[in-house]
Amino acid sequence: MEINRIELVSIGIDVGSSTSHLVFSKLILIKDTKSATQRFLIRERSIIHEGRIINTPLLDDKTIDTARLTAFFKEECNNAGIDPAEIQTGAVIVTGETAKKQNAPQIAEALSNDAGKFVAATAGPNFESLLAAMGSGATARSKEHNKTILSCDIGGGTSNLAISQNGDVLSTSCVSVGGRLIALDTDGRISRLNAPAIHVMRELGMNYRIGDKIQKDDLEKISSKLAYVLFEVMTGPANSNLAKQLMVTDNLNFPKTIDEYIFSGGVAEFIYGGQGNFSDIGKLLADNIVALIPDLNAPVFEPVNKIRATVIGAGAYSLSISGSSGFMDEKLVFPIRNIPVLRVDVEESRLSTEHVVSEINTAFQRYDLIEGQETVALYFKDPVRVNYPDLELFARSVEMALSNSIEREVLVILIFEKDIACSVGNVIRRETRLKRNLLSLDELSLNDGDWIDISEPLVGRQVFPVTVKSLVFPSN
Repeated sequence: MEINRIELVSIGIDVGSSTSHLVFSKLILIKDTKSATQRFLIRERSIIHEGRIINTPLLDDKTIDTARLTAFFKEECNNAGIDPAEIQTGAVIVTGETAKKQNAPQIAEALSNDAGKFVAATAGPNFESLLAAMGSGATARSKEHNKTILSCDIGGGTSNLAISQNGDVLSTSCVSVGGRLIALDTDGRISRLNAPAIHVMRELGMNYRIGDKIQKDDLEKISSKLAYVLFEVMTGPANSNLAKQLMVTDNLNFPKTIDEYIFSGGVAEFIYGGQGNFSDIGKLLADNIVALIPDLNAPVFEPVNKIRATVIGAGAYSLSISGSSGFMDEKLVFPIRNIPVLRVDVEESRLSTEHVVSEINTAFQRYDLIEGQETVALYFKDPVRVNYPDLELFARSVEMALSNSIEREVLVILIFEKDIACSVGNVIRRETRLKRNLLSLDELSLNDGDWIDISEPLVGRQVFPVTVKSLVFPSN
């Protein structure tokens, strides 16, 4: 029977500096009968369960409590009535200052191991900014109202910025401004003090340490300085020494005008009038941001999704679907996780063995990788015409460039933007020594420096869910 509709369960988990929470989403994939390849497109995204919000569990100042996080995940699966084995995709976002904990890279792996075939992508700061823009509704709103919108998701350790226009995210950025950079105990003594807050203190001539009692006026000065840094980045570029110190990524690339601003994240709950006291500087930071809003050249819009923006984005917007004409070794085991994407600039008009081999070598060198030592995904835009002589030349050139991978039986992953994966895969198997350990996918849009997870194929093992992500953990 022909399959025209697929339902997937996706999860988004946000392990933040202050809080951790998750959301379950249902994704509806519909076959595009007008496309030549009958590929599947994501047509609907809906939230099916929002988990409770917990304080991020830590064993100590440097270590996330993986056991408690895993227990929380299992409890929420039970509350949602979802078997972990039913979860096909999703993203774990270890954000802000929490991303600097020494076991942060292991969190996604631990959670995915407890969820059967769940592919857990861990988002870096730029990808997190993109997901927050989508989850807050800023990106969709930019299309619906024909506006250029700057969204700013302010969490405990960082603020993630994105510019959306006509339904697309044009630029992203991240700066270490958050409400949990300083935390206090019940006596008003500093119980948590992160490096960005220390930079701000030095700028202000302060020298507080953990255990010190800090004056409220000084907390106000620190919060005010952080707010000014955030607005410096929002109106761009970061010019002051302090703002440059606190930048996690590059500056935003600004269009001519910004029509609207949107704030999300935990601190945004205070910006839009929420109440509460979490023994940190979140409320003070929000008050200082509100005081600066009149300086913006466009109005501020309140989104529906604030503290849950990033986690909703992770659950509903972290997935891509390959074309339905892929090629694979039937003995491959899925999911395939944590594969770096290397862009290969082969040009169809310059097709030759020398050109293909040279560009593949250059792609490895760009990342200081040695061919044959690990699995990578080679990403081609439009490298070859679909006729047998050209395909054979391309196949033999790939064979020559990947001789170590073939010799050591390392998995070879080739990804194409155009619909040529099946043709390339068949010719490679027929004409080269690469008879197994080959996966060829197409109709995916990737970038140099992306990382991907590839889930179990669907629809007669033809369609591959691919989670595109960034594994970036800022160093201390």
